Formats: sequence, C-alpha cells, structure tokens
Amino acid sequence: MTPAPAAAPPRDRQRGVLLASQWRVAGMAGAACLLLAACCASLALGSVPLPVGTVFEAVFAFDGSNEHLIVREMRLPRTLIGLGVGAALAVAGGLMQAVTRNPLAEPGILGINAGAAFGVVGAVHLFGVVSPTGYVWFAFAGAALSVVVVYLLGGTARSATSPVKLALAGVVVTMLLHAWTTLVLVFDQRTLDEVRFWLAGSLAGRGDTVLALTAPLLLTGLAAGLLVSRQLNALSLGEQMASALGQRTVRVRISCGAIVVVLAGAAVAAAGPIGFVGLAVPHIARALVGPDYRWILAYGVLLGPVLLLVADVAGRIIARPSEVQVGIVTAVLGAPLLIWLVRRRKVASV
Repeated sequence: MTPAPAAAPPRDRQRGVLLASQWRVAGMAGAACLLLAACCASLALGSVPLPVGTVFEAVFAFDGSNEHLIVREMRLPRTLIGLGVGAALAVAGGLMQAVTRNPLAEPGILGINAGAAFGVVGAVHLFGVVSPTGYVWFAFAGAALSVVVVYLLGGTARSATSPVKLALAGVVVTMLLHAWTTLVLVFDQRTLDEVRFWLAGSLAGRGDTVLALTAPLLLTGLAAGLLVSRQLNALSLGEQMASALGQRTVRVRISCGAIVVVLAGAAVAAAGPIGFVGLAVPHIARALVGPDYRWILAYGVLLGPVLLLVADVAGRIIARPSEVQVGIVTAVLGAPLLIWLVRRRKVASV
C-alpha cells in the first residue's frame, strides 16, 4: 500500500504564502506602471498628437499656449474621469460577481445602466435639462431607484435572497426601462439629439464640474468596496457555507448592493452607460491573483482605468480627426470575451 504524501511543513507553507504575496505586490507595481503609461497616452494622443514633454509642461508649467490648453482643458479632465469611472466599474463588477456568484455579472445586472439612462432621458424630456452638470443627478437617482426596485422584486427576506431571483428581477427591470426609454426617444427627436452621445458612453465633454460632483461618490464607493472585500471570500463559498462561518449574508448582500449603486451610479452619471469593463477586469485580475477578492478588487482599481483609457485612446485614433465613443469601443471588445466566457467549461466557478 502506497503511503499518502506527507503534508508540507508549516514553515514551507508560510514561505509559499509569502512568495505568493510578493508576486502579487510585484504585479500591483506592474499594473501601476501600466496605468501611468495609459494616463500619458490619454494626455498625449488624439486628433492633435502632442509630445510627452509638452504634456508634462502643460501639467506642471502651464503657459496658456494652444497645446497646453488642449491638455489642461480637454484631456486632463477626460483622463481623470476615466480613472474614476474605470476603477468604479471594475470594483462594482467584482462585487456583483461575488454577491451573485455569477461570472457574467456586471453592474448592469441590477438595472443600473438602464435606470441611469431612463433618468437622463426623463430629465431632458420633462425638464429640458441639457448640460451634464444638470442631468448627472437624474442619472444617479435613476440608477439608485432601479436597484431598489430590483431588490424589492427579487426579495430581501431570508428565504428569498437567491442570486438567481435577483438577476431575473434585474433583467425584467432593465427590459422595462429600456422599453420606456426607447418610447420617449422615438417620439421626441429633440431628446434623442441631446442624449444620443451620452447613451453611447463617452469621456469627452465632461468638464471639471462633473468631475467635482462625482469624485466624492466614486472615492467613497471605492473605499467601501475595498473594505468589504474580505467578507466576499466567505460569501463566494455559498450561502450555507458563509452562514456556517458566522457571516450575516443578508447584511453583506445589501451592503454590497448599496456600494454598487454608489460606484456604478456615479460612473454612469459621469460617462454614460459603458459595458465590458465591469465584466472583464475581475476576470483578468482573477487570472493573475486567484480567487481572493481582496486582491481582485485591489487590482481592479488599477486595471479598470487602464482598460478604459486604452479603449478611449483607441477610439480617438481609429476615426481621427473625429472619434468613436469609448462605450462603442468597449462593446466591440467585450463581445468576444462574453462569448468565450459563456463557452468555458467551468463558467460557473468564480
């Protein structure tokens, strides 16, 4: 009879854990370098390419020239919004995948995108609001209201917290809001002209005011998401296992839902409905660091902006001197990933 292999000594296990942590920290440093490069590309590339030296002069030694105005007035706010929105969508996607235990989950599963779009369309149609600083709050309110409705339909009682019910309720609310939004746009050409670029998802045309309005919400949501990441590891094991470990699963789910509302609602309000980022980045981070949500969300804060800024730069370059909205670019990139995820043999494991 072959003896069973001996377990690794505690010292060897500790050494392995330390080595894994060192690699993860090194990966974070690499992701930070990628983020810095993406920021430089976002500031330098576009319909008017600028040298990197000119970009740094515009940021640190502004002299009022045309090149410096392009960087300061147009590209810098756009890049800063891309940083916040990309990080928010990535963390919100990670939270949704953990709470629903669904590898295809993203902020849109709770009707956030559809609710924000309906809020903006309603603001333009009913109240004539046409500036981003005016309808940003309507977008956030619509996102929050849609999530409340989804949770009420999906049930929050102890016997009705099934992620499947929550996802189905999200699909129903999303389809209903899409139908109402389309109905308004079909019969009101003025509203369609005002919101069609926002509905495509874009970082362009957002000034300092939009950034100032949404930045506190984005920062608060990111901090809260990172704080609950430890509890997500137990929740991802399943409802019964998490309860056996002493976790109050209902409270965790509601807290995560509120955080997702803040993150995705503010992101959609600032840049419009942008897909793919919340779906893809958690999977990329999971492939790099494993199933630990503490690291998945931490990596998402860095990799989400990288992905969004790269897509935004690509949209500026491929249609120069015009540009393709970043929401369209991410949708084109996201379709192959979605097909690949659906066809994976172990698609249910997150």
